Amino acid sequence: MSDIIDNTKTSAEEGVKILEIYSLTKSYGEKKAVEDLSFTVHAGELCAFIGHNGAGKTTTLKCVAGILDFDGGHIRVDGVSLEDDPLEVKRRIAYLPDDPDLYDFMTGMQYLNFIADVFGVPASLRAERIEKYASALSLTDAEIGSPISSYSHGMKQKLALISAFLHEPKLILLDEPFVGLDPKASHVLKDIMRDFCRAGGAILFSTHILEVAEKLCDKVVIIKGGKLVTFGSMEEVKGDGSLEDVFLDLEEGEDD
Repeated sequence: MSDIIDNTKTSAEEGVKILEIYSLTKSYGEKKAVEDLSFTVHAGELCAFIGHNGAGKTTTLKCVAGILDFDGGHIRVDGVSLEDDPLEVKRRIAYLPDDPDLYDFMTGMQYLNFIADVFGVPASLRAERIEKYASALSLTDAEIGSPISSYSHGMKQKLALISAFLHEPKLILLDEPFVGLDPKASHVLKDIMRDFCRAGGAILFSTHILEVAEKLCDKVVIIKGGKLVTFGSMEEVKGDGSLEDVFLDLEEGEDD
């Protein structure tokens, strides 16, 4: 396995740890989907989670979100242990899967108000936030007021993204968030993600679009077969090359 590249000199390293994963292990029967995985994401950091299909990215995200139990290791979010207080951790995160399961019988507004109710967002704030993100992502009032069953895939993705940012969590977990978005919406989402992290939040997101990850992210985690291959600042990991070159080299090197 390649040496782990860990960025230890950024100002974020000296700040608040938003996500701490220590020796995470998760198996499905005899197959280890994630094995002894450890890394940390700090306040203000946008972290890309990279790996081939089946590398363990989605499993890791679901473990952090409290959707999957794990076999070993520890997870802390904003200083709170997932094992000790899973409900409090869930209050501090938002998780958006690659294919969000929305309630088609609701209108977009009903769904967003439902999410706001779950997380206790005051009425005075939810309207302002819904307007802010809906406007940015070009969802009109008429579309927000329509049944989700009438939405295109891209519209559903936008609605799910609004729901993720609505309660202003400490950590947002996104699984392939750019899939289904048009170029304009993708551009807007990048700005929203940057603003969220500048305000002190943290984002961990999986993507196969390496060019986006390279330009957008402060940190990058690369895994293969559920194991950590490389972790560090984007500049340290890619060096003078591109993230795509590094990823392909690591993939080939692990197979030698």
